[in-house]
Amino acid sequence: MSVLLGLQAVPPVLAASTTGFAAPQQVGFHTGDQWEPAIAADAFGHVYILYPQYMTMPGCPDCVLPAMVLLQSNDNGITWQLPRPISPVASAQFDPQIVVDPADRRTVYAVWLQNHRKDAIIAKSMDFGQTWSLTLASRADDDVDKPMLTVRGSNVYVAFNHKQKIWVASSHDGGYSFTSLNLPSNPDLGWSLASGATIDRGGNVYISWAGYTHGEGAKGPVNLYLSKSADGGKTWSTMLVDISGAPPDCSAYKCDWGYLGAQMSLASDSAGTLYALWNAASRNNGPERIYFSYSTTAGATWSPKLQVSSAPPGVEHSFPTITAGTSGDVRIAWMDTRNHPLWNTYYRISSNGGATWSAETQLSNYAPGYRYIQPMGFSFPFGDYFGLAIDSLGDTQAVWGEGLNFQSPGSIWYSRGR
Repeated sequence: MSVLLGLQAVPPVLAASTTGFAAPQQVGFHTGDQWEPAIAADAFGHVYILYPQYMTMPGCPDCVLPAMVLLQSNDNGITWQLPRPISPVASAQFDPQIVVDPADRRTVYAVWLQNHRKDAIIAKSMDFGQTWSLTLASRADDDVDKPMLTVRGSNVYVAFNHKQKIWVASSHDGGYSFTSLNLPSNPDLGWSLASGATIDRGGNVYISWAGYTHGEGAKGPVNLYLSKSADGGKTWSTMLVDISGAPPDCSAYKCDWGYLGAQMSLASDSAGTLYALWNAASRNNGPERIYFSYSTTAGATWSPKLQVSSAPPGVEHSFPTITAGTSGDVRIAWMDTRNHPLWNTYYRISSNGGATWSAETQLSNYAPGYRYIQPMGFSFPFGDYFGLAIDSLGDTQAVWGEGLNFQSPGSIWYSRGR
């Protein structure tokens, strides 16, 4: 393993301001809790949001909870169909991801965990979300976590953690059959969590993941890794991208030890440029910042890491989210506490591969009637991640979770714009 990004972080270069976003709206059911949403958009005006519904499922009293709920728009998010369970089963469902194949920009894939988190289920739709076929991508002997999904053409990959190891399930027939292997990694790691995945136009697949050096409890540094396969997932090389201090304490919000930990998201554009966005702290339990870097050499070399948040020092940053489209079009978002102790969701866009950036746009906003939303922000992020997608008009589709604490109550919020 080798260190990719040892250079000192530099501040962002600003360009013109963004054109603005619609006021955020709560989406999904308005009873129970909605958590941890994923989003995808195709080239035909369809937008898909997939999320787990907790506490109650309207119209389905026998549904096992949490259950995966699909929201769909056929007009780029102007109107939405009624939410519906994507595949009700006699098992709780967790950790959704949903993507549109960039090769045809219409076929939709989703993944989630069920059967006590032992099974990773792939769902595929070729008729704009009306029907779905299901495949078992992987089955473990114990619970797994954090599946990350990436697709290009017939190639489908799902990365997830099984305790200390990161596993990857690979398909080369459009998600109908899979083989699994674990990534070579540092044997001294105490825990691992996948956090991002992408396939570039050359077919190289990349998985980003966090390696906790002291296992459960997150008492030591967190290594951020990038693993790459150039042969369809048969062999992998792994590089160390950055090292973060241990996560800040999360007990006041009733959350797990790694909930606010360092993680890295990935995207690649139509020209093949690879982008990474991550949060990291300079010391154990210290505040984490947001960093960006890009590679035009299939991950062999990287630009110096760039601080992309304008928040003052000492502000906690979490949940980096990224998407990319045509050459140089990259869009990023994260959550931070510059209005301490409240959180907000922020967004930026670059049209030149990260050389310059728009001013920040605050996506989250005040809404009356929710005890976890105040005029200056929301109480706590509701979910381990949130989502961005680029729709058929070139606008950004965004969805995120807001809550009182890690437990509940909470809901998911949506906005679109540029």
